[in-house]
Amino acid sequence: MSNKYQTSIGSFTRKSTFFWASVGATVGLANLWQFPHLASIHGGGLFVLIYLVCLLLVALPLMVTETVIGRYSRHGIVLAMDGLVKNAGCSPWWRLAGPLSILAAFLVLSFTAVFGGIVLAYIFFGAAGSFSGATTVEATEILADFVSSSGRYREFMGWHAFFLVLVVWVSARGVVNGVERSLRMIVPAALLLLLALFVLSASHGRLGSGVESILAIRPEDVSFDSIRAAFFHAFYTLGLGMGVWAVFGAYSTSHTHLKRSIVAVVLMDTLVAIIAGMMMFSVPSDGSNLQGEHGFGLLFVSLPVTLAQVPYSQVVITAVFLAVLLIVWATAISLLEPVVASFREWTGAPRGWSVIIVGTAVWFVGLASLFSFNVWSEYRLAGATAFRWLELLTGGVLIPLVAILIATFTGYCLTRRFSAGMLGNAPVAFRKSWYWTMRLVLPVIVAWIGVQYTAFSLSNLCENGGSALWCSENESTAVQSLPEFEPAVGAGPEVEAGSSVPASAKPEAGPGVNADDSAPKGDDILYHSV
Repeated sequence: MSNKYQTSIGSFTRKSTFFWASVGATVGLANLWQFPHLASIHGGGLFVLIYLVCLLLVALPLMVTETVIGRYSRHGIVLAMDGLVKNAGCSPWWRLAGPLSILAAFLVLSFTAVFGGIVLAYIFFGAAGSFSGATTVEATEILADFVSSSGRYREFMGWHAFFLVLVVWVSARGVVNGVERSLRMIVPAALLLLLALFVLSASHGRLGSGVESILAIRPEDVSFDSIRAAFFHAFYTLGLGMGVWAVFGAYSTSHTHLKRSIVAVVLMDTLVAIIAGMMMFSVPSDGSNLQGEHGFGLLFVSLPVTLAQVPYSQVVITAVFLAVLLIVWATAISLLEPVVASFREWTGAPRGWSVIIVGTAVWFVGLASLFSFNVWSEYRLAGATAFRWLELLTGGVLIPLVAILIATFTGYCLTRRFSAGMLGNAPVAFRKSWYWTMRLVLPVIVAWIGVQYTAFSLSNLCENGGSALWCSENESTAVQSLPEFEPAVGAGPEVEAGSSVPASAKPEAGPGVNADDSAPKGDDILYHSV
């Protein structure tokens, strides 16, 4: 039997593939439903600058570290960390970073595929003209009926399975014929389609409104919360802590300039987020319909209603969700790859069977999130559904813990000479700053981010009526103390307090649970999801 360190997991054939694959991994739904909202309320262009600083301080060093670990070992994150720990003679507990990162990627992929199923269905809803002339209430009914209705959960399961079949089909074809070729087509196609939609929105809408919301300098809107939001977004939206960068580093060709490519990826990710934000805020004829909107409400309700105003709206809405599908598809392919690579290195199974086994497991685990919105919505632990606990586990515990383990191990267990060898050709100033960032800065900041994420999520459960031990009486009744109805921002129709679903749109969601309680809300989808 061959030694496990001789296992080959494949490689890319072109040096530019690392760039396209990494862009596919980093550009996700958060660029569409989170970043524009954050920039619009936290100072516009100043927030963009703060965000770029946070990227340089936190994301870039960790991205470089994960990538060079994979490049040096030519293995997925599990065997890569295993080999480095043995070579460094450190405690075997450091190896936990590998399996924990794979678990994080697996769980994030499980609910990313659920979102992908919704986006896939919305392409057909748009093509069928479901949103033509639709009001906010009618668009919300479409979302709530599809996601939260107990009578349509099987249809939801079918779309979920359909999306995963697309992901598995690409991955099963192999690293070169599947992952490399597909990402080299999917990612540029998504970017070109987004650019075309931006030009369309700028020509038929109000580009000045988009520029004002995203790029205008507004110092009065900047606060400590702005800095915290920038750190959160920089850390959670780039695929860190899930083994993606390690496996792409392992696949990269020997003549790929990794550090230069990583900087280009980060800039591209930011540029896409800016363009998406300006596109969304340019479409409304009054320039304000999408102000304050984010999450599910922005992407699946407000945006289709707003796009219904433009000429040939049926085609435009279909094209928008096709672009979103390409983005989520690329993200899911990237998240699946570290899990498949580690499974192959662990079992020695052929790639085809490995992909099918892992993809099936992802589908089954994803049903927990899918059912959380409908038939299982009444089953809650401490006021939270299975989906909320999965997101808290990955975002508040696993991803920050993996990042801290990798940074601390690199900074304290590896010698400076060995680390310099992994980094390859780099300026002395870059090596020194990278080394001290990994030792002192990054573990502290990531720990703070993880604690803040967990505290926010747990507090959010209390504000939405949770009755857990950590909820005070005032917090758990906060929603009940609000007025019965309050107007949604830019929505027009009345919305029940604490909910993103209009009071008039309440399809059946399950025994004893209203659809508005189980439907996804803006705060349900936090920063790292996709």
